[in-house]
Amino acid sequence: MKSHHGVAFALGLSLVVVADAFAAAELPRSSPEEQGVSSAALLEFVDSADRDITGMNSFMLVRHGHVVAEGWWSPYSAASRHELYSLSKSFTSTAVGLAIAEGKLSLDDDVLKFFPDDAPAEPDAKLKAMRVRDLLAMSTGHDAERRLAGSDQPWTKTFLAQIVPHKPGTHFMYNTSATYMLSAIVQRQTGMTVADYLRPRLFDPLGIENPTWGTSPQGVTLGGYGLSIRTEDIARFGQLYLQKGKWQDKQLVPAAWVEAATARQTSTGSNPNSDWDQGYGYQFWRSRKGAYRGDGAFGQYCIVLPEQDAVVAITSGVKDMQAVLNLVWDKLLPALGPAALAAKPRDRVNLLSRLSGLKLATVSGEPTSALAAEISGMRFNFPANDQKIEQVGLEGPDDQGQFTLIWRNQQGTEQRTPCGHKTWLKGRLAYGSFPEQPMAACGAWTADDTYTARICFYETPFNLTLTLKFADDRLMLDSESNVSFGPTKRPQLTGTR
Repeated sequence: MKSHHGVAFALGLSLVVVADAFAAAELPRSSPEEQGVSSAALLEFVDSADRDITGMNSFMLVRHGHVVAEGWWSPYSAASRHELYSLSKSFTSTAVGLAIAEGKLSLDDDVLKFFPDDAPAEPDAKLKAMRVRDLLAMSTGHDAERRLAGSDQPWTKTFLAQIVPHKPGTHFMYNTSATYMLSAIVQRQTGMTVADYLRPRLFDPLGIENPTWGTSPQGVTLGGYGLSIRTEDIARFGQLYLQKGKWQDKQLVPAAWVEAATARQTSTGSNPNSDWDQGYGYQFWRSRKGAYRGDGAFGQYCIVLPEQDAVVAITSGVKDMQAVLNLVWDKLLPALGPAALAAKPRDRVNLLSRLSGLKLATVSGEPTSALAAEISGMRFNFPANDQKIEQVGLEGPDDQGQFTLIWRNQQGTEQRTPCGHKTWLKGRLAYGSFPEQPMAACGAWTADDTYTARICFYETPFNLTLTLKFADDRLMLDSESNVSFGPTKRPQLTGTR
């Protein structure tokens, strides 16, 4: 947000007005101690997150409406958006609540009512009984989720064609397809996609600039995933809910909706040590410690702690999502005191220094190898493969001692990826199933014949480690993702000159 003020100053008064509108929505900053939080305890939390959680991307703590700590693990940054995955569901829930408040629909409306052309010819009694509230509470009566992506029919029709074995409202099953149906209902009733509907009602008032949200082939906002916003935007959303839907003296979301959406509407289990067994609301999870949250795959969190008047926003790329929440409960929650603390300037300086220097681990190894000169500029050709790589080469070192990966995909497009040594170099790349997007890369020689590169797609939780082993006229290429919805390690590819 601060960058807007600089641009406005340079370009004149008209932009100042726009900048000030955004600045009005910016969360105020404060020292931790002023808001009853120990800087030393926050430092311990950050140290633990950096040491014990491989894949933290960002963190922000809001206490009493003030940001008291914020940090990004480079190459992630405050300015970059981040894919939210299922944390998107909580935003779709908000759209439903607003549409209900505007009289566009109700919790007790039958789902079939909205899709007469997509319903089966003879819907059974359980499908007829499915209501909007069942979609919201993940209690549609299904016992398996039908994947909508790739369907050759409208996604709403694919959803309604599923067998409903349980009475709606009696059986919890996490179901992203149900959230898509909510998005489709809002669009049917308002004439706008959820993304467009929320812009003047939520995104603009909160100062959430340029959110991106994918759509289905039918032009419906994905609903259950696909929203990308910044870390502070997540925190603002959480603060709005903490304030019962009120923002700067304006009631953006009805307080009654906030209460209902974040209350326990469905039982999800009985394990007292699991944050996924505390119940589910309307596209929000109940949590331990009296908290609730929206969350998304690989560790995207908007955690609201009403008893402590606090919000925690976290983005990450982790396999163990419970470990991140455990860290919040074990290290961060005890740091939230009941009253302001005496100033601790040294502790605060130490915390700020630590937060400003956070960085994802780069590849450990040598800056060059005796083999480098021999293989620099060589091209290795690969047979057809699912990573869509046709040719790979490695050039370097250049005058700055850097190496550059050379890629050519199966469509003949060549890309160059400079890799920093002990630092991240930003650029753009399309790789395998990843469309072209911002990324940062680093690399090092991890053996005399092996160069290892790491590529971080820093608007997502994903990073990719590539190992290039050179042997005679061959290149063995291994690739592994930090997290994935399937296998993280791909089959080795062998290229030849």
